[in-house]
Amino acid sequence: MKPAPCRFFQKFPGMILLKNIQLDGTAVDILIEGETFRRITPVSDSMPRPAAEVVDCTGKVAVPGFINMHTHAAMALLRGITEDVPLHTWLSHIWEIEAKMDEDFIYWGTKVACLEMIKSGTTTFNDQYWFAPYARQAAVEMGIRPYISFVILDNFDKAVAEKQRRKCMDLYERSLGWGEASCLAMSVHSVYTVSEEMILWANQFALEHGMKLHIHVSETEKENIDCMKAHGGLTPTAYLDSLGVLGPHVIAAHSLWLDDEDVAIMGRRKVNCVHNINSNAKLASGYRFRYNELRDAGANVCLGTDGAASSNNLDMLETMKTAALFQKAWRNDPSQMPLQELMDAATVNGARALGLPTGVIREGAVADLSIVDIDNSYFLSPGSFLGNFVYSAHSDVISSVIARGHFVMRERRVDGEKEILVEARKVLSQI
Repeated sequence: MKPAPCRFFQKFPGMILLKNIQLDGTAVDILIEGETFRRITPVSDSMPRPAAEVVDCTGKVAVPGFINMHTHAAMALLRGITEDVPLHTWLSHIWEIEAKMDEDFIYWGTKVACLEMIKSGTTTFNDQYWFAPYARQAAVEMGIRPYISFVILDNFDKAVAEKQRRKCMDLYERSLGWGEASCLAMSVHSVYTVSEEMILWANQFALEHGMKLHIHVSETEKENIDCMKAHGGLTPTAYLDSLGVLGPHVIAAHSLWLDDEDVAIMGRRKVNCVHNINSNAKLASGYRFRYNELRDAGANVCLGTDGAASSNNLDMLETMKTAALFQKAWRNDPSQMPLQELMDAATVNGARALGLPTGVIREGAVADLSIVDIDNSYFLSPGSFLGNFVYSAHSDVISSVIARGHFVMRERRVDGEKEILVEARKVLSQI
């Protein structure tokens, strides 16, 4: 399978006028022009009706599109493959299957992932997986924004490292023609699968080319113990800091087993830390994510689902609820992870980490949003919208999704859904 030329974002979307939609408790009209929120006015104001598609949103609420900050998207086809085992056993099983993957598997697996993400309100995802151009093409065709990375995983093999360097440089050159529909990042899998030489090379390459660096950090206690044995008592965070790697360009997935000094380093270096509670809890990797401490130290805390082979879905609304519940439970304090901070971690904090003008609904921002239908039992009570949305509802209350000014889902319908499932079954049968 060869990816078709990118077509989705070459179509000028024109204008969309969302009439009488609730935004932060106020009924407003939202005019989307091109890819931008052009004007947002109270319904009582007289917004001139331009030559736009007018959508009546009475009884609906606008929320920013979610930004899933840590995924392995094509793992949507590995859901349920390996259950009830710890991470390092799980990895050995997954790597055996991954050795059989090809471009078709990644392309259709990513399409399945994008379908699921669209239906649960995600408009941008930060991916770390194989065959990056094919994953990117799948996402662009689906209409949501992929942040795709070249993955460094040399297993301390010099020949593999040299091959990956050449492939990375080639992919970077190809990515220069991608335009704004997607971006390329660097990924270092982890300190336990990548040599020091390649960690340094990847970081330097990322800095020289203005790229993000996406890496698993302190996902398990075992990772910390092994790193401290291998590097003179240094935790993964301290080890990476000793190499000069950590900074605001780094996206540190998991960041779970952090001591006080690790937290201070993350804050001092302005690292973007991604909490993946469903995956961490399910694999029994841990649950005491130090959200308050990282936030207060100055780190930027975001949310992600991880791959569906470990978290089992890509639903950011579920991730938000679980993250908040665990924070309240392990700290024995129901005030922890308040709703607005939770929403920010799922939206604008991810945009900040990726350097994107999105994650909020305001004039001038990129038009990424979900339309929530509140005509159902979840929103009958007089409780706050966010409270009911996060703690009561499920993602099927999201009726429509707009990404970069385009409808990618209307009334729960996504173009090409049946074809995606048919083709995904075909590639699965070959694995």
